[in-house]
Amino acid sequence: MFADRAKIYVRSGKGGDGHVSFRREKYVPNGGPDGGDGGHGGSVIFEVDEGVNTLVNFRHVHNYHAEHGQDGGKKNCRGRDGKDIILKVPEGTVIKELESGKVIADMSADNRRYVLLTGGKGGKGNQHYATSTMQAPKYAQPGQPAKELNLLLELKVIADVGLVGFPNVGKSTFLSRVTNARPKIANYHFTTLNPNLGVVDLPGDKGFVIADIPGLIEGASEGIGLGYEFLRHIERTKVMIHIVDAAGVEGRNPIEDIYAINRELEAYNPEIANRPQIIAANKIDCIYDQDNNPVDEIKKEFEPKGIQVFPISAVSGQGVKELLFAVSGMLEQLDHTVTVFEQEYFPEFDSYGNEPFTVEYDEENDEYVVEGPRIERMLGYTNLESEKGFVFFQNFLKDNGILEQLEELGIEEGSTVRMYGLKFDYYK
Repeated sequence: MFADRAKIYVRSGKGGDGHVSFRREKYVPNGGPDGGDGGHGGSVIFEVDEGVNTLVNFRHVHNYHAEHGQDGGKKNCRGRDGKDIILKVPEGTVIKELESGKVIADMSADNRRYVLLTGGKGGKGNQHYATSTMQAPKYAQPGQPAKELNLLLELKVIADVGLVGFPNVGKSTFLSRVTNARPKIANYHFTTLNPNLGVVDLPGDKGFVIADIPGLIEGASEGIGLGYEFLRHIERTKVMIHIVDAAGVEGRNPIEDIYAINRELEAYNPEIANRPQIIAANKIDCIYDQDNNPVDEIKKEFEPKGIQVFPISAVSGQGVKELLFAVSGMLEQLDHTVTVFEQEYFPEFDSYGNEPFTVEYDEENDEYVVEGPRIERMLGYTNLESEKGFVFFQNFLKDNGILEQLEELGIEEGSTVRMYGLKFDYYK
């Protein structure tokens, strides 16, 4: 079975503790403090590996730990840093926080390396705490604790075009004809158990990547059948080629099939259902009654809705070239950048969730001031220019009781709120 989901636990390394010790050498009976610093803990890092195309490596091993930093030693010896743990994933892997399902990182486009959890900093040895009045400090700083997360890894393949349709309509045959992909082809439902990728080469460098998405069935968006397991793979595609069995070889009605699949796409993600679509009326080599050609009925039904219909035969190749050039033309009019899922969950910020903050009124400047390490860190991790970032910002103010505290101080609509370098007007 194609491994495109995995649940794992990751933990960074704890920082080593600072050491408490004093110089004890011949002729130096009362030496000063010489406790060394602890080493930093290792980090958890994700990297894209071009040679990997599934998440199968995470199927049997679920726990990943970076190394702890070594404690400091005497004679000012600093502890050794813990080793990072680097997890290799295929391009297109989306890293999510398991419980909330929120996106932490999308390993696509330019994001080839992502430090998920930084190791704890090593503690300072007692040598740092000597003063004129305290020349023999008997304490040192402990290392910062490790950070941990439960993750859901999801692979969403990166392709320009997705092939959708019921099982056994000829998607695999079509893919093998137009690309160098060699999917298994057989007359069984759900023969395709993994998304097959292929590159379509056209003159003038107008090629594109195409993905054969395993056959969907009615109810797939509700978790019925295998199709649901692969719906996530069409989330990045820009154009859909909807392949139907125009000849009705298995007794199915192609028009009803098209509507049924589109209902599943709509139920799974309305945005996907609204993407450009083109219909490939396949198996025309099996249509023998030209007076009652079902392709004409398909065109009559969908072309008035702006959906082009191309009669093709994936077996003989008839009509395939015209279809590919039409798809290429549609892609030229669309944005070529890879769809990247925005960050919704911020592990580093979340790990400092218990840090205090203050909400005060500045009479001199007539401003309400919100400050604290937690606030500063939140602003550093949040892109307020994006819609999702601004929603995250608003929810943060509400969930942490900041809005409630501002109201207790008597804030009114139009009043100015200052958070470090950011100022905004307050409105309910």
